[in-house]
Amino acid sequence: MKGISKYEGIQFKEGSTTKVVDPLTIEHALQIDINGKSFTVVMQTPGDEIDLARGLLFAEDVIGTKTPVKFESHLNKNGLIERLDAIIPEDQIGDGYLSTRSLLSVSSCGICGKQSLEDLQFQEGELSSENRLLKVDVDAIFTMQKQMIESQLNFQQTGGCHGVAAFTLDGEMLGLKEDIGRHNAMDKLVGSLLRAGILRKAKIITFSGRLSYEIVSKAFRAKIPTIMAVSAPSTLAIDFAKEYGITLLAFSRNGKTTCYANCSKTSF
Repeated sequence: MKGISKYEGIQFKEGSTTKVVDPLTIEHALQIDINGKSFTVVMQTPGDEIDLARGLLFAEDVIGTKTPVKFESHLNKNGLIERLDAIIPEDQIGDGYLSTRSLLSVSSCGICGKQSLEDLQFQEGELSSENRLLKVDVDAIFTMQKQMIESQLNFQQTGGCHGVAAFTLDGEMLGLKEDIGRHNAMDKLVGSLLRAGILRKAKIITFSGRLSYEIVSKAFRAKIPTIMAVSAPSTLAIDFAKEYGITLLAFSRNGKTTCYANCSKTSF
């Protein structure tokens, strides 16, 4: 099915491990240009790209209901649309473009300021050896996850926010933040650790939602080598975690979790 790809992983459950192949939602970067100039990058699931671009340009007041637009598609080596050029008469482009506001629309509403595909690449390479973990115990991380869940006071009252917590390798919770946006919660957490001067102690993140590219990128920037999430990862999150040395655990609930990246560093 379009928009889905299968990834191998190792499932940890009740003291045993099993190799699994799971269908996961594809997260793919789509660059949208206007008359040959970069406008924004959208993190999206392949399919209906022209409708997505048209709706986004309309929402941003770049085009109106009757503005004539012609889209030119540019494919990557895998046959996916990686860039759309919206050809619009210059005299009919709306104020949303003239404001020159940088815009990045991502699958979970985060990272701002990216206007081209190249901007999504990290500049620092993979995690250095001093920032990697030799081994991480799955049962210990489940204990950390439980502590996070029990400390999510906002979620307990509203059921409407995400939570993220940072831990040392010994299981000490360094901080927990909640926000209606998962990216906001992550930024708040990292910001608080920076302010306290203890970011270097953070080795494990437990996360209440699904994992997309932006969360992995923020963890990499903070040099935090392990992420455990309650829900599903996107394909791009896994690809980046593999490339940059981050251990990624997902579907972590009811005593079960699946490792999709750098699994050699996990154990019971």
